[in-house]
Amino acid sequence: MDINAEELMTADVVTVSEETTLAGALAVMQEKGIRHLPVVRGERLVGMLSDRDLQSLGLRLVVDIESLERLESKLNADVGSVMSTELITITSVTDVNEIIDLLVEEQVGAIPVVEGENLIGIVSYVDVLRAVREQLD
Repeated sequence: MDINAEELMTADVVTVSEETTLAGALAVMQEKGIRHLPVVRGERLVGMLSDRDLQSLGLRLVVDIESLERLESKLNADVGSVMSTELITITSVTDVNEIIDLLVEEQVGAIPVVEGENLIGIVSYVDVLRAVREQLD
């Protein structure tokens, strides 16, 4: 298959800043129906927040006021305190085979597409599956 990241990526990427609260990021993810949220400083990619990062906080059902206070404290924390900063990125010319290898080897669901340090898109495993499905038709 002769496909590269530019053909797969979502270019109109929803992002947040490091100062965004986790509650705010969670609301964005729920509203947009996304599971991966690039974190930017201006246009420069500085981190990634995923649904796994939020799950790692161990948020549980609130059963008492003390639990509610702990939950509010966690959700008021900045995205910068939870985001992944060891980033796996690709460029717009990265081949689909390499993208698939990275998704599998690194066990991630999406990879930011950068030009230098600036975010220009994102490729998720769903984008790759759609492209493969189209090739099969």
